[in-house]
Amino acid sequence: MSQPGQTAPDVWVDDALKQYAQSRDLKLRDQILERTDWLAVRGARRFSDSGEPFDDLVQVARLGLFKALDRFDPLLGVPFGAYATPTVLGELRRHFRDHTWSVHVPRRAKDLRPVVNTAIQELSASTGRSPKVDEVASHLGITVEAVLEAMDANAAYRAHSLDPARSAHIASSDSEVENWMNRDVVGKLLDQLPARERKVIFLRFYEELSQAQIAEAIGTSQVHVGRILAASFQKLRQLMDQSNV
Repeated sequence: MSQPGQTAPDVWVDDALKQYAQSRDLKLRDQILERTDWLAVRGARRFSDSGEPFDDLVQVARLGLFKALDRFDPLLGVPFGAYATPTVLGELRRHFRDHTWSVHVPRRAKDLRPVVNTAIQELSASTGRSPKVDEVASHLGITVEAVLEAMDANAAYRAHSLDPARSAHIASSDSEVENWMNRDVVGKLLDQLPARERKVIFLRFYEELSQAQIAEAIGTSQVHVGRILAASFQKLRQLMDQSNV
């Protein structure tokens, strides 16, 4: 195998990844992590205005890089950088999620909070008034109790830990599945969803498209995409609970 410094970095990494997939050699793993550390640094920079020490962000991002390397399969034919980046960013987003709750909040409430907030904004814009709880529930196809739990979660969320601009940046990613479910688990469960829901989850979770972009891609409204996502999240959570993964 080519040694570091003898060939272009990407060539060496590709070669090393193939060998590591077979050998799981710890020394080789550390070399790969060192050579690809720029992926972690680049990911940390995206959150550099969050008020968190940059060195701490880099350490969190490196944990994501480590997880990506541990799961990476060269036979997938996907460049390591493209595979690792969502995992690195997901680790950073989880870091902010887990450190911005003042009290214990049920997982379901955390999962639904951004979806419910988006629905409230959409209904307020379309009706010119604040929607009732049952209207939000009907809009999303979930129970009134679930909406109330999500609204209670808002009170527990420590928004003061981030300024408005930074909060909007991180919250935009908070509704993604990768904030609450392992990417590998999602991949195993997606086949159990209907084709349309599977496609929407894939576009949102893996391709990181906005709801508006997804709506355009599948030929429907952004509101309907929000409903599909909310229903799909609930199904995935139920499937995960049932399979104990």
